[in-house]
Amino acid sequence: MYTKIMLLMAIVILTSSCTEFAMLSSGATIAVGHNAYAKAYSGVDFLTILSTEKDIRTHAYDALTKEKNGNK
Repeated sequence: MYTKIMLLMAIVILTSSCTEFAMLSSGATIAVGHNAYAKAYSGVDFLTILSTEKDIRTHAYDALTKEKNGNK
């Protein structure tokens, strides 16, 4: 038990400056509900953040503002 706690603490210390770890540990990317759709959306959103550094909501906002401004 002691070694598991020490290993977990070492991982947290080593990865605390990592952006993906910070996003994973934030409440915004983890589905709190028990709904299957919410969990699926959360998983896709997390993968989107890892690959593009933007969440789905930001991608949608950017697309709408580009469309509104005439694709500038």
